[in-house]
Amino acid sequence: MEELNFLYKAANDDLRLLCDIIVKDKDGKYRLTEELSATEIYKKCYPNHMRDLVPQMVTEFRKFGGNTLVNFFRGNGPTYNKILRDVADRCKVNYNKHSSNEQIEQYLLQKLFADALDKATDEELKAMMEEMGLPTQNFGRQAAVAALLVAWKSGGFSSYILLVSVANGVVRFLAGRGLPLAANAALTRTASILAGPVGWALTALWTAVDIAGPAYRVTVPAVIQIAYIRQKVNTPNIETLLLLK
Repeated sequence: MEELNFLYKAANDDLRLLCDIIVKDKDGKYRLTEELSATEIYKKCYPNHMRDLVPQMVTEFRKFGGNTLVNFFRGNGPTYNKILRDVADRCKVNYNKHSSNEQIEQYLLQKLFADALDKATDEELKAMMEEMGLPTQNFGRQAAVAALLVAWKSGGFSSYILLVSVANGVVRFLAGRGLPLAANAALTRTASILAGPVGWALTALWTAVDIAGPAYRVTVPAVIQIAYIRQKVNTPNIETLLLLK
């Protein structure tokens, strides 16, 4: 649980979405195998007091990280460390065995972003560049992809907008609803542009890799939501900055 202690600092809406990813399917119906929604603490805390529900959410999430037999003997399922690395492996993410959880989350998001750029049309690439304030003269596909990848790695405001847009696209595609985005025009437009390419990238991933089982339909979007929450918690002033832009 210590590896996810930062969830206690998360916004209520972000935790509510994480909980919904864990216990509900894409249509908003409770999963047949989940047990959390029947508990008294869920009924007491959902949807307005989600921090008090964090331990139970994590336990339920971990159960989806392993098969039923393994969980029977293990108790609460594999650790987040193992679930994250399993998701990264399934998504063909390159990482070092000594990489931290946060680094692997970043590599995972970057891989999904690169895959989305590969699926994006020339018009979508140009629109993203314009939103990032990047020059579009002598527009070429390869140069556009390279420029957007540099923007992703810059660590600044543009990088955060792209990261949130990718996370939003993944969660919307896999969980049926997007992130509670700040009222920022650039973020809203970029998220809208990236939603399609992210969906196509995930469709290709689902086809190429055997991760279409019910457990991965929980663990993949849940890991993405956790990665998003970590970045948001680690950038406490970003919401104010988004509102000012």
